[in-house]
Amino acid sequence: MADEPIERQHQREREQERQRLREQEEKDLKVEASRGSRPLEGFAGGHTTWTGAQDDQAAARVHAGDAEESWRASERQARLEPEPERRDEDEDA
Repeated sequence: MADEPIERQHQREREQERQRLREQEEKDLKVEASRGSRPLEGFAGGHTTWTGAQDDQAAARVHAGDAEESWRASERQARLEPEPERRDEDEDA
């Protein structure tokens, strides 16, 4: 007799889970029924200036000094030194 309330609770939880799964399936079917482009989930808003046409050599050249510059910036920050003024790369060209 003591098992009856627990069994009813378990039965209610199973029914709630089945209902949740039915609702999820209905949503999936609606999405699958529609046609069109779909962004990658989680990456839809991500923007980058790096294109697929750029190769690994270009990446290595562009980012060659990143680690050293990051280390120097960390050292300056640890000593509370002001950041040096940055020159635009366009001015160098």
